[in-house]
Amino acid sequence: MSEFTYLFRGRQYSASPEELRQRLGKWAAWFRELGAAGRLKDPGHPLEGSGSVVKGDRRVVTDGPYAETKDVVGGYIVVEADDLAHAVEISKSCPILETGGSVEVRPIQIINM
Repeated sequence: MSEFTYLFRGRQYSASPEELRQRLGKWAAWFRELGAAGRLKDPGHPLEGSGSVVKGDRRVVTDGPYAETKDVVGGYIVVEADDLAHAVEISKSCPILETGGSVEVRPIQIINM
């Protein structure tokens, strides 16, 4: 088994309180399913929309993040899967896909120090 990070990318959207409650319910159910299957290794965190970007050898700091709205990373989790293909298959049930978002599936590289 290996660990993979899911980076959730998607646009921000307006939703009624009822729509928001339904979407959050789908996320909670998905997390419970991953946990029950022994796949959820780190529940991660949603990320705020603000932040800073530090760039270059001069360490220039700017407000950020700077990305198209559809590319903004909204959060992450860590899952365990047999291999990358399995991790991709698991990600296909993520609720963000229902609202036009995406899941970037990245293997975690283990570095022994």
